[in-house]
Amino acid sequence: MLHMDVLLLIYHFSRASQGNILEIGPYVGGSTIAAAFGARDSRTRKTIVNIEAGGQLKHFRLSSRNTINDLRKNLVRFGVAGDVSLINGRSFDEATISEVRQRLSNGDVGLFVFDADNNVRGDLDSYGELLNDGCWVVIDDYFGARKSSATPGAG
Repeated sequence: MLHMDVLLLIYHFSRASQGNILEIGPYVGGSTIAAAFGARDSRTRKTIVNIEAGGQLKHFRLSSRNTINDLRKNLVRFGVAGDVSLINGRSFDEATISEVRQRLSNGDVGLFVFDADNNVRGDLDSYGELLNDGCWVVIDDYFGARKSSATPGAG
């Protein structure tokens, strides 16, 4: 779960960035909704592609029995479901990588949001050529050599 300050930055980056948006690990959609609002306010058509593995997650503040269902419900609730292309899968799976590449081209992405597992390097290797030269990159819960696990107070 991202802090309100981070959500505001994602909104700003989405609004100001030149290019589309790729997000890995939106959980239940706070960052996605912020990005969608920013994209709308930019008055530039932007494709928003999200990769979410789904499943159940126990969290001390915001648990989910089914992250995909909760994500979809939140996107509908905030009126942005039609603005987001959701891929249910793991970012490192070949099928997911292929699907992302069908939706985005090299240099297309102006905002990359990563809030998933501890393999930031692997996802940058898989999707890095999609990022344009001015791309904003947001990495949640990153403390150096590896991303943290769910720790109370982190993220």
